[in-house]
Amino acid sequence: MDSTEWNWQWDPSLYAGSAEHYAVGRMAYPVALADAVRDELGLDGTGRLLDVGCGPGSLTLLFAPLFAEAVGVDADGEMLEVAAGRSELMNVRWRQLRAEELPADLGTFRVVTFAQSFHWMDQALVADRVRGMLTPDGTWVHVGATTHRGLEGTDKLPYPRPPWDDIDKLVARYLGPIRRAGQGALPTGTRPGEEEVMRAAGYRGPTRIVVGGNEVEERSVDDLVASVFSLSSSTPHLFGPELPAFEADLRDLLTKAADNGRFSERRREIEAVIWR
Repeated sequence: MDSTEWNWQWDPSLYAGSAEHYAVGRMAYPVALADAVRDELGLDGTGRLLDVGCGPGSLTLLFAPLFAEAVGVDADGEMLEVAAGRSELMNVRWRQLRAEELPADLGTFRVVTFAQSFHWMDQALVADRVRGMLTPDGTWVHVGATTHRGLEGTDKLPYPRPPWDDIDKLVARYLGPIRRAGQGALPTGTRPGEEEVMRAAGYRGPTRIVVGGNEVEERSVDDLVASVFSLSSSTPHLFGPELPAFEADLRDLLTKAADNGRFSERRREIEAVIWR
């Protein structure tokens, strides 16, 4: 996809109403991810972490014990409220701001992380500003993952796989066939070319770490409903007055497909791409 085809503009409604669902509906990042990054970077409990586009703090809270201090930033205030409610760690604080507003007097950091967030940003601007916030030995860690749904397959699992094709058709029936995003749409998907942006900004690398994959996760009807509402393309506000009807149809679809309310999925791999 040519970058000129990607003209979506960020707006505050991108994840409006999805924060409480995001924390429940997305499968948690595995401890193995933190262990692998710790070993690769030699993290020892010192230094500072900045998690950009932190959402409800899923990655921030996993990585925070590896540092003396962690800061999570996100443009969505609801996400930060959920993050703060999940955190019992004393070394974590939260700031509401867009990545484009960095450095925002936050100081310097040993590691800056982006998890499923960089594609929403002015990438060249953010890459340049974050580079100036890294300590001399600092690193950028981009976590790529699909945590709302697992792998497709036909092998037998303890419970049925979620009917994702039917879920997608139901969403399209209510919202139309073109992917929604805030007040706009993404007919060709999110912006590509992240690695080219990083090299152009002067970063070296990348080093790639892959963890997990194939672990079987049990999920409930409530988990799957939350997963759907955690997506920018089907966040609750997009349904307007039809939200109750959509949720009722979704729950009916899932209840009929489940085994006593339960599903199984194989988790996808998670990749950490490290730039220096």
